[in-house]
Amino acid sequence: MELGIGIGWRPEIADEVEALTGVDWVEAVAENLCADHLPDSLVRLRERGVRVVPHGVALGLGGADRPDPVRLASLAARAELLGTPLVTEHIAFVRAGGPLTASPRLEAGHLLPVPRTWDALDVLCENVRIAQDSLPVPLALENIAALITWPDEELTEGQFLAELVERTGVRLLIDVANLHTNHVNLGQDPAKALDELPVEAIAYVHVAGGVEKNGVWHDTHAHPVSEPVLEVLAELRSRVDPPGVLLERDDAFPPAAELAGELDAIRATLRRAAPPAELRPLTRDTAHHGDRDGSDAGGGDGNRGGDGGRAPAAPAPAAPVPAGTRDRTAVAQTALLSALVAGTPAPEGFDHRRLRVQSRALAAKRADVVAKVAPELPEILGDGYRAAFLAYAGGRPMSGGYRRDALDFAEHVLIAGGPADPVARRRLTYWWQDRSGARPPRRATRLVRAARAVLVGK
Repeated sequence: MELGIGIGWRPEIADEVEALTGVDWVEAVAENLCADHLPDSLVRLRERGVRVVPHGVALGLGGADRPDPVRLASLAARAELLGTPLVTEHIAFVRAGGPLTASPRLEAGHLLPVPRTWDALDVLCENVRIAQDSLPVPLALENIAALITWPDEELTEGQFLAELVERTGVRLLIDVANLHTNHVNLGQDPAKALDELPVEAIAYVHVAGGVEKNGVWHDTHAHPVSEPVLEVLAELRSRVDPPGVLLERDDAFPPAAELAGELDAIRATLRRAAPPAELRPLTRDTAHHGDRDGSDAGGGDGNRGGDGGRAPAAPAPAAPVPAGTRDRTAVAQTALLSALVAGTPAPEGFDHRRLRVQSRALAAKRADVVAKVAPELPEILGDGYRAAFLAYAGGRPMSGGYRRDALDFAEHVLIAGGPADPVARRRLTYWWQDRSGARPPRRATRLVRAARAVLVGK
């Protein structure tokens, strides 16, 4: 199935996306969609024939645990609601701890790299098979950007992806911005990765912007797409004609004219990099052409029918994960995540400077996301919000979602006696009380309620 040129749909730019011309499809973050109804903007786009692909961020298929059945069912429900040709997720872990390590559950709030080792590959492949069996359409997995790398890795990124595809038949979502990020931060050659990975398994491609600070490339999705990222896109296009290419933007949204300009730059890059015999408009209606051997591109993944991109070869027979592999993976990932979010000692072999950069980035992202899901908090706390949140986050790892994190932060501020302004303290108390819900009162809850009684009496 040819997707064509697409853009990431976000509520903040819903009107702009609807107004853009030449957009064949959109991608929406799966966890931001309700399972039983769609935003009006997506309904209108679908009525116009624009496909919508759900893009998951919370499964953590690279984690030591088997995929959560509830999360898988939720992703499957969104796929059914959208009538999508495929769903996508990431090659990453997002949480650690729990029963496998007999330690508290930790949430990263971010996509973290899995080690490119045979152990990690065994775990990832089994998790992918579980996910594939739970989803109604084919699955494609995205390579991620990284600030850190694991010591003693046994495979390159391209080799790791090739093994994953061979074992599972999963499709690939190749993010060329992430390849550029890993080139700047980790010295990994994008061309080598493209040479090693099975390009025939690519379902579609991501393009996004970022920024370099102090020699570190930050994949922000909040800056214009840079020329080096377009050069990686050209490298990919010189090897394969991707079924779809999508522009991602998650913050600092520009006017519609700038988004259109970035889409035009992507189209121009694809045209310039295409071998002369393959030049043609890249749109869903005019670009359907089948595989290079002339066969139709709508085959399945070896396990089910489907048309979510060119199908890779049938996967190799599944082998059980060797005994102890998940436990070893769990211990390693928990040690790393604990160092990043709880300040425990860095595991041996990691670059301590890069770990500090990653740790600060995780805390900053956490503060930004909490401000989005609970905009009343920065409004109530004013200029002191960010410093107060970073101080809170430094000693309190996230163990639930961001909304739970917002409540815990507000509770922490109130127990500590803040804010200093009585009006702000009263507003924060009421905000927390209104959202905490009915539950057995803990000691902290009793203290806050006592504080509220005192405030009301003033």
